[in-house]
Amino acid sequence: MSKKKKPARAGLLGVGLDNDDGHKRITTGEQFAIVGGSEETHGRMTETVIKTFEELKNRGKALEQVEPKELADILHRVTPR
Repeated sequence: MSKKKKPARAGLLGVGLDNDDGHKRITTGEQFAIVGGSEETHGRMTETVIKTFEELKNRGKALEQVEPKELADILHRVTPR
């Protein structure tokens, strides 16, 4: 029997550890999940993910097609300061 190769799958996970206000923040999308963090941290992570997927779209690539180094460069560039 021949084994069919499964298509590559990829996703991003953001975890915020600085929450001290008692709120439980969760934001999910088709290829990402962001959990935890203060309101500011959660917002920054969400903005970063959105900008990352916009940049991938501009490059004509899907998350599954990007090498880790290229993804790291994109994340570093689009992360709000």
